[in-house]
Amino acid sequence: MVLDSKLENIFLQITSRAALSSSYFIGKKNKQAADKAAVDSMRLDLNKVDMKGKIVIGEGELDEAPMLYIGEKLGTKNGPELDIAVDPLEGTNFAANNLPGALSVIAVAGKSNLFNAPETYMNKITANVTEKDVIDLDFSINKNIDNLAQYKNKKPENLTVCILERPRHKKIIEDLIKLNVKLKLITDGDVSGALLVTDKKYGVDLFLGIGGGPEGVLAASALDACNCYFQGKFLFKTEKEKLRANKMGIVDLDKKYDLKEIVKGDSIFCATGITSGDLVSGIHIQGDEFISETFITHKSSGLKKKIRIKQKI
Repeated sequence: MVLDSKLENIFLQITSRAALSSSYFIGKKNKQAADKAAVDSMRLDLNKVDMKGKIVIGEGELDEAPMLYIGEKLGTKNGPELDIAVDPLEGTNFAANNLPGALSVIAVAGKSNLFNAPETYMNKITANVTEKDVIDLDFSINKNIDNLAQYKNKKPENLTVCILERPRHKKIIEDLIKLNVKLKLITDGDVSGALLVTDKKYGVDLFLGIGGGPEGVLAASALDACNCYFQGKFLFKTEKEKLRANKMGIVDLDKKYDLKEIVKGDSIFCATGITSGDLVSGIHIQGDEFISETFITHKSSGLKKKIRIKQKI
């Protein structure tokens, strides 16, 4: 299913308005309020779209999230059947503490074309490479770095690796330091972290490590449109998580997924800045108008760029 290009502006507007709503809580030390504002705005606008939409990645399951929960039906019930993945406020701590990198994110594809990811961790790796077997989750850190250095015709010390600064990554970070690569350590926001490999202007060659599974699917939509390599493996810690995965149709709990298994066919991705970060600038309010910047991709149309718009509040 090829998505109508008219949907590009529709979903860009939705993330822009959600980002604006959340922006009023920047630096207010209230991440719940910032998140709720984005959720309320996004849900209201999604219900105005001529579509039969279904949330496949959202704020949680029905018993955890009253709105934008997994399985919720949205739209006017007229128009195409669409899978929708949302993260109305990616980086709640960034918004609450007025730090760079808060985003409002959405990905859309045809029915059954977006992976219905469970609320669990995912080990992921991505780079701007087009060939298989250059990087792989099963390779050692040394092999991934050596292969990528050869592929990019760089020395390892000239590669930059982005990774979440977490205790779980202590050994990986130590190995990277031994290899003398450049590190870009981030505290949150692994959607934007993964997307820094999409263009050399961001100066990131490799993104890897354990982060959110739903965030992996969201990032995969944009990575697919940018012809990047992605691989992810869900990590199930408890029996409850394993049972939930089985109910979602995941039989092989140790499976590694590539892009084509996460995002099938055409998709549209929008990430609008709430606070300015590496990927996009944040919301800027001028009187009764605001300026937003969105990184948007649409695979079938070849669209992959930042769009700045000024509009009425």
